[in-house]
Amino acid sequence: MRNDQKPVVARRRVFFVDDHPLVRDWLANLVALEADLEVCGHAEDAEAALLALPKAQPDVVVVDLSLPRGSGLELLKELRVQFPTLRLLVLSMHDEVSVAERAFRAGAHGYAVKNESSPRIIEAIRAVLAGNFYTSSALVAQLAGRVLGGMARSGGQPEQLLSDRELEVFRMRGQGRSAKEIADLMRVSVKTVGSYDERIKTKLSLESTNEVIREAVLWQERQRGL
Repeated sequence: MRNDQKPVVARRRVFFVDDHPLVRDWLANLVALEADLEVCGHAEDAEAALLALPKAQPDVVVVDLSLPRGSGLELLKELRVQFPTLRLLVLSMHDEVSVAERAFRAGAHGYAVKNESSPRIIEAIRAVLAGNFYTSSALVAQLAGRVLGGMARSGGQPEQLLSDRELEVFRMRGQGRSAKEIADLMRVSVKTVGSYDERIKTKLSLESTNEVIREAVLWQERQRGL
């Protein structure tokens, strides 16, 4: 190699799973600016991702939790089984501690929030690739607030009692969303949302949907340390 030649940097391969084309384009543009990273593929849902990954051979997969025709959490679990050495980073719009905890339990190595700055998202990708665990700064603050406030969870908390999908409905109820809005976001029928509401009522010993909404709002406030 001549002295004036720059050494070739081995690029780490990044694969994105997100159903929004604009988000995928934004992420691809971020990665394209980095000398040590490159995009090796993308998918809009879990099924497409599982089909594309063997050929794409990524080093890290960046996963959104809200996916059509499936759950990002279920995709994380499947990726851990099929590709046990693959590094997994969640990039989500949800900044609740309980959602991040579920993601880590499902197999994620990092959890970042979409409203973070571009440099922080690249930092998250590099941290996960380096073999470290990454948590969004916003979530670190929430965790600290819960500990300092003595908000240790007990076995009767919603995050302990509800399934992943039930907790997703419960969280959106706490945000004031209607059954139709939740159905649209989860890409299920209003009837299915009603079934989740019924399971939530049973598991949390609540009498009505109004009680579910009230408890969900209070739970959201506790999650944020309010």
